[in-house]
Amino acid sequence: MINIRKLENELWESADLLRAGSKLTSNQYCMPVLGLIFLRYAYSRFKMVEAEILKGRPSRGGRVMPVEASDFAAKSALYLPKGAQYDYLLNLPEDISAAGLVNREGHTMTSLGEVVNNAMLLIEEQSEQLTGVLPKSYTDFSDELLSELLRIFNNSALDEVGGDIIGRIYEYFLNKFAKNIASDDGVFFTPKSLVKMIVNIIEPKGGVLLDPACGSGGMFIQSGDFVNAQGCNANSTMTFYGQEKVEYNAQLCLMNMAVHGLTGVIKSGDEANTFYNDAHNLNGCCDYVMANPPFNVDKVKAESCENAGRLPFGMPGVNKNKEVGNGNYLWISYFYSYLNENGRAGFVMASSATDSQGKDKDIRESLVKTGHVDAMISVGNNFFYTKSLPCSLWFFDKGKSEDIKDKVLFIDARNYYTVVDRTLNEWSEWQLKNINAIVWLYRGEKDKYAALLEEYRTALGSDVPFAEQVQKLSDKGNAFRIEAKKAVDEAGKREKKKIQAEYDEKLAEINSMITVAKEADWLYEKFGNGEYKDILGLCKVADISEIEAKGWSLTPGAYVGVAPVEDDGVNFEERMAEIHRELLTLQAESNALMDKISQNMEEMGL
Repeated sequence: MINIRKLENELWESADLLRAGSKLTSNQYCMPVLGLIFLRYAYSRFKMVEAEILKGRPSRGGRVMPVEASDFAAKSALYLPKGAQYDYLLNLPEDISAAGLVNREGHTMTSLGEVVNNAMLLIEEQSEQLTGVLPKSYTDFSDELLSELLRIFNNSALDEVGGDIIGRIYEYFLNKFAKNIASDDGVFFTPKSLVKMIVNIIEPKGGVLLDPACGSGGMFIQSGDFVNAQGCNANSTMTFYGQEKVEYNAQLCLMNMAVHGLTGVIKSGDEANTFYNDAHNLNGCCDYVMANPPFNVDKVKAESCENAGRLPFGMPGVNKNKEVGNGNYLWISYFYSYLNENGRAGFVMASSATDSQGKDKDIRESLVKTGHVDAMISVGNNFFYTKSLPCSLWFFDKGKSEDIKDKVLFIDARNYYTVVDRTLNEWSEWQLKNINAIVWLYRGEKDKYAALLEEYRTALGSDVPFAEQVQKLSDKGNAFRIEAKKAVDEAGKREKKKIQAEYDEKLAEINSMITVAKEADWLYEKFGNGEYKDILGLCKVADISEIEAKGWSLTPGAYVGVAPVEDDGVNFEERMAEIHRELLTLQAESNALMDKISQNMEEMGL
């Protein structure tokens, strides 16, 4: 698994080098750095596919036939000519001008920047969708600086090609160097766990997928992974369309898709402003729509929106300046409008949109009455990388079965997550599966639920009831901690660190199994062998009459209620008295320490 934090720190190191060695602004150096990461990322993918191709490769005269661009095309992968391979660039001689290197046009290259620019052009020749996309400003950097950057990005973590890594890295740069730009433009990349949740519930199989605010392409990447995992070829079964107003983000999207072997049509700039343009003419044509659009956009020109159409439920509220003051329900209307007669949509939206009033409420009423609102999921704080804001996941399904057509599944997942650090939460892989399981049972797909239970048993290596496994593993962990402490205490000074590391590794394995067992128990305790039921504080299936009674609110918390708080057996008054005594003790120790510091300062004549 990629240690994304470690990788980001190394990127920060590169940014320090850029600041010291160039006069470029953050906007100028962001893309060149990401271009180098792209090269390294593409090379990792290239070597992996090359190894697959070479398996069973015919030989001639005792020599294995070399791989060719057509071999990679057959596997929907990006071919890299020698001059674009990362190892080639990394191992170039220090004096480029004396090496006699020529570019694709036959001209001698005299700097490392020229060589890297040439590498980008060589790659663009291999991929039509990358033409004119990759950065080519590397002559702005000195050879020394560029060589150091190549070394920094020669990181084994980039050999793991799953997920929207480039987008995550780009988001990190926005946070560190262009925070104001991110905030002003409403550019927030969708956290990976939210993308996975959307894809898992939408379940793309084949057809047209549109992301009208595609950012770095995370929806496409995860959809491709999902389809490929079903034994199909995503490039053959799916057609990807994207719109992205910000040119940087569109470039990232195309780069990201290319290294994952995906092709798509991505439009950017003014024509890709989804408020005013259906750039691909896909109204009513999409099998799937997925998006994380900019929330709460204001000053949207009402007349331009109306002329652009795609508003089946009418215009949201328009102010005296003839502007839509909040674009959330424009997005919601567009997503619905893009769907064909059996299409599904999943998107991220500001939490406030679930019960906003005025014209928003009228649109929401009309939307609910179609019977196509499938599920609503509340997400807690700290899921976004740059902002601590709650949100909701919305799901439409025009092909819902008749037995649930007049119903909506509400899930309040605000208190269900894994803490990454103090500023970031996410859903683990097992938590994603558990929430997805609730949707399966609501849809009557008990076979998928049963398969998940079996997956848990396989992962745990036991058919013992999950609650019992939690207890046994917890007891094992506690006993192991005692054993570890004793072993470290008894070890010689030189051996302590080694022994501690060995025990820490084994304890991490036990803790990982405990986590799996707890998630399995969490699911089984609520739904047993596979019967959906409303769970107080977690989920509720409401029909249209219940939603009408709630004023057409789509806020999950309004339906699921609040789970009862378990008594932890602690006497509140006694515990508060203990805390008070602890605080007094700490205060006394602090005062004594300050007195000692002051005394020492006086003795030193300070």
